[in-house]
Amino acid sequence: MTDTRLKQIALILLDVDGVLTTGTVIYNDTGQETKVFHVRDGLGIRMLMEAGLTVGIVTGRRSMALVHRCRNLGIKLLKEGIRDKAAALDDILRETGVPAAATAFVGDDLPDLPIMRRVGMPIAVGDAHDLVKQAAIMTTQAMGGCGAVREISERILQARGDWEPLIKRLFP
Repeated sequence: MTDTRLKQIALILLDVDGVLTTGTVIYNDTGQETKVFHVRDGLGIRMLMEAGLTVGIVTGRRSMALVHRCRNLGIKLLKEGIRDKAAALDDILRETGVPAAATAFVGDDLPDLPIMRRVGMPIAVGDAHDLVKQAAIMTTQAMGGCGAVREISERILQARGDWEPLIKRLFP
Protein backbone atom coordinates (compact mmCIF):
# COMPACT_ATOMS: atom_id res chain seq x y z
CA MET A 1 0.00 0.00 0.00
CA THR A 2 2.81 2.43 0.87
CA ASP A 3 4.55 1.88 -2.48
CA THR A 4 1.28 2.53 -4.33
CA ARG A 5 0.91 5.86 -2.53
CA LEU A 6 4.58 6.73 -3.08
CA LYS A 7 4.16 6.06 -6.80
CA GLN A 8 1.39 8.68 -6.99
CA ILE A 9 3.39 11.50 -5.35
CA ALA A 10 3.85 14.58 -7.55
CA LEU A 11 4.55 17.11 -4.77
CA ILE A 12 6.64 16.58 -1.66
CA LEU A 13 6.62 19.20 1.08
CA LEU A 14 9.20 19.28 3.86
CA ASP A 15 9.36 20.80 7.30
CA VAL A 16 12.85 22.08 8.09
CA ASP A 17 13.91 21.95 11.75
CA GLY A 18 13.91 18.31 12.73
CA VAL A 19 13.48 17.10 9.14
CA LEU A 20 16.16 18.76 6.99
CA THR A 21 18.16 19.50 10.14
CA THR A 22 18.56 17.63 13.41
CA GLY A 23 16.43 20.29 15.05
CA THR A 24 19.39 21.98 16.67
CA VAL A 25 19.44 25.76 16.27
CA ILE A 26 22.84 27.39 16.64
CA TYR A 27 23.33 31.10 17.34
CA ASN A 28 26.73 32.79 17.27
CA ASP A 29 27.74 35.67 19.56
CA THR A 30 26.15 38.23 17.23
CA GLY A 31 22.84 36.35 17.20
CA GLN A 32 23.24 35.00 13.68
CA GLU A 33 21.53 31.64 13.22
CA THR A 34 23.29 28.70 11.61
CA LYS A 35 21.71 25.50 10.32
CA VAL A 36 23.42 22.28 9.35
CA PHE A 37 21.97 20.40 6.37
CA HIS A 38 22.86 16.85 5.29
CA VAL A 39 24.39 16.78 1.82
CA ARG A 40 22.73 13.44 0.98
CA ASP A 41 19.31 14.95 1.63
CA GLY A 42 20.22 17.66 -0.87
CA LEU A 43 21.09 15.13 -3.56
CA GLY A 44 17.85 13.26 -2.85
CA ILE A 45 15.90 16.49 -3.33
CA ARG A 46 17.68 17.22 -6.60
CA MET A 47 16.98 13.71 -7.84
CA LEU A 48 13.27 14.10 -7.06
CA MET A 49 13.21 17.33 -9.04
CA GLU A 50 15.11 15.68 -11.92
CA ALA A 51 12.38 13.03 -11.98
CA GLY A 52 9.75 15.77 -12.37
CA LEU A 53 8.45 16.06 -8.82
CA THR A 54 7.91 19.42 -7.17
CA VAL A 55 9.69 19.86 -3.84
CA GLY A 56 8.65 22.57 -1.41
CA ILE A 57 9.29 23.78 2.11
CA VAL A 58 6.64 24.61 4.73
CA THR A 59 8.20 25.77 7.98
CA GLY A 60 7.17 27.75 11.02
CA ARG A 61 10.46 29.60 11.30
CA ARG A 62 12.31 32.05 9.04
CA SER A 63 15.98 31.68 8.29
CA MET A 64 18.42 33.13 5.76
CA ALA A 65 20.37 29.87 6.02
CA LEU A 66 17.28 28.11 4.67
CA VAL A 67 16.83 30.65 1.90
CA HIS A 68 20.42 30.04 0.81
CA ARG A 69 19.94 26.26 0.95
CA CYS A 70 16.79 26.48 -1.17
CA ARG A 71 18.57 28.64 -3.76
CA ASN A 72 21.43 26.13 -3.84
CA LEU A 73 19.05 23.23 -4.44
CA GLY A 74 16.72 25.07 -6.82
CA ILE A 75 13.70 24.89 -4.51
CA LYS A 76 11.37 27.71 -5.48
CA LEU A 77 8.37 26.70 -3.37
CA LEU A 78 9.30 28.13 0.04
CA LYS A 79 6.75 28.99 2.70
CA GLU A 80 8.45 30.36 5.84
CA GLY A 81 7.05 31.73 9.08
CA ILE A 82 3.93 29.61 8.66
CA ARG A 83 1.75 29.27 11.74
CA ASP A 84 -1.07 27.34 10.04
CA LYS A 85 0.50 24.69 7.84
CA ALA A 86 -2.89 23.30 6.76
CA ALA A 87 -3.89 26.72 5.40
CA ALA A 88 -0.52 26.96 3.64
CA LEU A 89 -1.28 23.61 2.04
CA ASP A 90 -4.47 25.04 0.51
CA ASP A 91 -2.44 27.87 -1.06
CA ILE A 92 0.22 25.46 -2.33
CA LEU A 93 -2.32 23.10 -3.88
CA ARG A 94 -3.93 26.05 -5.68
CA GLU A 95 -0.53 27.32 -6.87
CA THR A 96 0.72 23.95 -8.10
CA GLY A 97 -2.53 22.36 -9.24
CA VAL A 98 -1.50 19.14 -7.48
CA PRO A 99 -4.24 17.43 -5.44
CA ALA A 100 -3.71 16.64 -1.77
CA ALA A 101 -3.88 12.92 -2.60
CA ALA A 102 -0.72 13.27 -4.73
CA THR A 103 1.12 15.26 -2.04
CA ALA A 104 3.52 14.02 0.63
CA PHE A 105 4.53 15.96 3.72
CA VAL A 106 7.50 15.09 5.91
CA GLY A 107 7.26 16.20 9.51
CA ASP A 108 8.66 15.62 12.95
CA ASP A 109 6.69 17.54 15.58
CA LEU A 110 3.23 18.60 16.71
CA PRO A 111 2.85 21.70 14.47
CA ASP A 112 3.08 19.32 11.49
CA LEU A 113 -0.01 17.30 12.44
CA PRO A 114 -2.66 19.51 10.72
CA ILE A 115 -0.94 19.33 7.32
CA MET A 116 -0.10 15.64 7.74
CA ARG A 117 -3.77 14.86 8.24
CA ARG A 118 -4.62 16.47 4.88
CA VAL A 119 -2.06 15.00 2.48
CA GLY A 120 -2.16 11.66 0.73
CA MET A 121 1.22 10.57 2.06
CA PRO A 122 2.11 11.80 5.57
CA ILE A 123 5.68 10.81 6.48
CA ALA A 124 7.49 11.03 9.82
CA VAL A 125 11.24 11.05 10.35
CA GLY A 126 12.68 8.37 12.63
CA ASP A 127 12.94 10.57 15.71
CA ALA A 128 9.58 12.30 15.27
CA HIS A 129 7.18 12.83 18.16
CA ASP A 130 5.03 9.74 18.81
CA LEU A 131 1.82 11.50 17.72
CA VAL A 132 3.46 12.45 14.41
CA LYS A 133 4.53 8.84 13.88
CA GLN A 134 0.96 7.73 14.58
CA ALA A 135 -0.35 10.16 11.96
CA ALA A 136 2.19 8.97 9.39
CA ILE A 137 1.76 6.22 6.83
CA MET A 138 5.54 5.86 6.64
CA THR A 139 8.31 6.50 9.17
CA THR A 140 11.95 6.65 8.10
CA GLN A 141 14.73 4.66 9.70
CA ALA A 142 16.96 7.74 9.55
CA MET A 143 16.56 10.56 12.03
CA GLY A 144 15.77 14.11 10.95
CA GLY A 145 18.79 15.90 9.48
CA CYS A 146 20.63 12.58 9.13
CA GLY A 147 19.55 11.41 5.69
CA ALA A 148 15.81 10.91 6.30
CA VAL A 149 14.86 12.98 3.24
CA ARG A 150 17.31 10.99 1.11
CA GLU A 151 15.71 7.77 2.35
CA ILE A 152 12.28 9.08 1.36
CA SER A 153 13.57 10.30 -2.01
CA GLU A 154 14.96 6.90 -2.88
CA ARG A 155 11.75 5.13 -1.83
CA ILE A 156 9.64 7.47 -3.99
CA LEU A 157 11.94 7.15 -6.99
CA GLN A 158 12.03 3.35 -6.67
CA ALA A 159 8.23 3.13 -6.34
CA ARG A 160 7.80 5.27 -9.47
CA GLY A 161 10.33 3.21 -11.44
CA ASP A 162 12.56 6.29 -11.82
CA TRP A 163 15.50 5.14 -9.69
CA GLU A 164 17.50 3.03 -12.19
CA PRO A 165 16.97 5.32 -15.22
CA LEU A 166 17.86 8.36 -13.11
CA ILE A 167 21.06 6.77 -11.79
CA LYS A 168 22.11 5.79 -15.31
CA ARG A 169 21.36 9.28 -16.65
CA LEU A 170 22.88 11.33 -13.84
CA PHE A 171 25.82 9.11 -12.94
CA PRO A 172 26.89 7.23 -16.11
